[in-house]
Amino acid sequence: MIHRKVISSSKLLVLIIVLVVCMENGNYYFVFSSGDEVIIWCIQNEREALLSFKKDFIDHGDFLRSWGTEDDKKDCCKWERVGCSDTTSHVIVLQLDFASLQPVGNNNISSALLDLHHLELLDLSGNDFGGNKIPEFIGSMKQLQHLYLHYSNFSGIIPPQLGNLTNLRTLLLFRNNLRSENLDWLSHLSLLSRLDLSNSNLSDTNWMRHILKLHSLEELSLVNSNIPDVLVTSCKDDDDLFVNSSSLSLSFIDLSHNKLTSSAIDCLFRPDHLTELHLSGNKFKSLPASLGEFSRLEVLDVSSNSMQGTITESNLTKLHSLKELDLSFNSLTIRISSGWTPPFQLDSLLLVGSSNMGPHFPGWIQTQSNVKVLDLSGNGISGEVPNWVWSSSPALQRLNLSHNHLSGTIPHLNSSELIYVDVSFNNFSGHIPLLHPHISFIQLSQNMFSGLISSLCTAFLVDLFLLDLSSNQLAGELPNCWENMSGLTFLNLANNKFSGEIPHTLGSLSSLQVLHLRNNNLSGELPSTLKNCASLQLIDIGGNMLTGNIPSWIGASSQVMTYIILNENRFYGSIPPEICNLTQIQVLDLSRNNLSGNIPQCFNNFTTMLDKGSTNVFFDTESTYIFYALVQWKGRSEAEYRKNLPLLKLIDLSSNKLVGNIPETFSSLKGLISLNLSRNSLTGNINPDIGQMEVLEVLDLSSNQLSGTIPISMARLDFLAVLDLANNNLSGEIPSSTQLQRFDASAYAGNPELCGPPLVSCTGDSHNPHTTDQGRRNNKEIKDDEDDGGFILTRLSFWKEVGISIVFGFIVGFWGFLGSLFVKRSWRIAYYNFWGRVGDWFYLTTAVFFGKFRRN
Repeated sequence: MIHRKVISSSKLLVLIIVLVVCMENGNYYFVFSSGDEVIIWCIQNEREALLSFKKDFIDHGDFLRSWGTEDDKKDCCKWERVGCSDTTSHVIVLQLDFASLQPVGNNNISSALLDLHHLELLDLSGNDFGGNKIPEFIGSMKQLQHLYLHYSNFSGIIPPQLGNLTNLRTLLLFRNNLRSENLDWLSHLSLLSRLDLSNSNLSDTNWMRHILKLHSLEELSLVNSNIPDVLVTSCKDDDDLFVNSSSLSLSFIDLSHNKLTSSAIDCLFRPDHLTELHLSGNKFKSLPASLGEFSRLEVLDVSSNSMQGTITESNLTKLHSLKELDLSFNSLTIRISSGWTPPFQLDSLLLVGSSNMGPHFPGWIQTQSNVKVLDLSGNGISGEVPNWVWSSSPALQRLNLSHNHLSGTIPHLNSSELIYVDVSFNNFSGHIPLLHPHISFIQLSQNMFSGLISSLCTAFLVDLFLLDLSSNQLAGELPNCWENMSGLTFLNLANNKFSGEIPHTLGSLSSLQVLHLRNNNLSGELPSTLKNCASLQLIDIGGNMLTGNIPSWIGASSQVMTYIILNENRFYGSIPPEICNLTQIQVLDLSRNNLSGNIPQCFNNFTTMLDKGSTNVFFDTESTYIFYALVQWKGRSEAEYRKNLPLLKLIDLSSNKLVGNIPETFSSLKGLISLNLSRNSLTGNINPDIGQMEVLEVLDLSSNQLSGTIPISMARLDFLAVLDLANNNLSGEIPSSTQLQRFDASAYAGNPELCGPPLVSCTGDSHNPHTTDQGRRNNKEIKDDEDDGGFILTRLSFWKEVGISIVFGFIVGFWGFLGSLFVKRSWRIAYYNFWGRVGDWFYLTTAVFFGKFRRN
């Protein structure tokens, strides 16, 4: 926050008021001296410029409340976010970063800022400018030294007028939707020391040549900017590049997440200046050739490239200042002697993924006593973890050894400073360790830990955010001390051998978002205290022995509930209609229970399922650790969904004792992807409007008592990949469509009166009147009486077909004959001659006949 600035003066015995009147572009400012303080009033036209600027914005954050015309607000040097010069009272700083400003209508930044002739720093970052362009007039504010417009929702071309800001030292435009086709304007900014154009589209620019001309540049960021590769393979292959590179003084370079391959970027590196180098997410195949000379380098991140080869001590020997090293997700082989003592002390070491360094734990890491972050996951390391890993570095806070082949036990962690531990997907055994009170992330899943987990109750784990003990051999009852973990957000105890009831203190976890308890031996009813978990989004308690009714409070427990998986339990009774209050639900799996009664008619309240593609769930990388669901998909065994879980929309009520008709409201669920109602006792017809479920991929209605025909609209389900209608009482012909005919005959088996491909072809007897008419009624084509209407309509249909055939035959024969006479002249003459001869013969024969008659 920028406050008004005051000038101290010698203490005076009496009050002295000195009025200084100065002329400045026709405006005045006043300096009053009172005692030991000089009170500065800002320039009138600068105050008016700021007020004009304010009028064009909605001040959502109320940060401009001190700006006004009232008597107590006239001094703009006292306004929040405004800074004035100590000597001239001119506005020199306007710092409105993350002030929740939004333009009124289509307004943009007011050109009234041009009246701030002495403005040196303009910071409008972190506001929402509605996709407007960066105003070109900013290029006329030539006194600017620092311009911050990042995170501001600007779009369009970066105005080349910015090249007029020859006094500019800092230019930050990252995280907008900007592009540039020419960076010539950069060459005019000779004083520029910090440049960040990240997330802009610079694909059509010759960026390297322009950067090399900025000899004052110290910090460069072009992250995810589509910068094109440098065509030359080496800096020395281009004289112009090589000469300009000798004058560079870059200390910070971040070119991450582009598609760079050329080693010519070495032109940007000055080993005697560079302290941070970030090249992750590119396609480099080797480390920079001059890496061994970077004696001042503190941060090196070359993760997620295509690097190959072997890293030895010689590559790192001269990196005396190195603090952070990230070689993750490459194809490097690390061959460093266990007895090597590096010349550096790391704060962070990340060697994740394909950095092959096994099979033994790297001993040289023991020398890094200052390391805070250590990630050796996915490196094929086997054997036991040395004791020094847990104790040698008192500074260690984050440890990730997951996805290796490590074994042995883990010592107690209650005296360490570790706040993040991930040893999942290994072969650790023994009891779970005691935890430090301030630990926030503990991931021990997919190991062989055994015994009880009552040790969790020995400390108040108020900072614990994530606890994952899934897929081990843990047993006994769940502890009833969850109120000691008030900040717990993700809890996963699935795939163990826990027994007993679900403890009621789980309901004290008001921050809980995800609860996994599936595949244990839990019994009893769902504790009513779970309704207090107002933040719960996913609950998976499938594969247990839970009993009782599905409680009605489940529909009011959380307005953000998105995934409910209660399958493979012993729940009974009806599905409570309150479940329809869960408007954000995307997965509802109540299968393989003993539920009875009708399916509620209100599933159209599931608003997220009404629209295709809409979802209210978005996961970050860490959330996918535990934000997953195990569901039956496409007729196969259960599949696990993590990253794709937000896209899944599924209802599975199969293998229960449900009765009645399938609710017509299902047809309105246009976003539903999978519907499984199989193995119940449902009756009635398949909804005639089922074709409205346009993105349906899985439909299983098998093993019910459904009757009638298959609706014609089902042929419109273009995405249907799994269909099972077997073992019902369906009849009539399977509608013709590419979709329905490509399924195996087993999808329709067990319906004796059903015919047509892929089953046997329908014969005349197959189209019995009752079946035909019933199918037409189901598809709303006719609505006649069911008893007599069938015979009458069949008879009428027969004579209708005969009549159509006669008319059609007459038209074709008559006009085919006459048409040929009109077209072919010779035929027409022959035709008339023929009938002329016939007429003559008829006349002659008649005349002879009557002559003989008279003579007789």
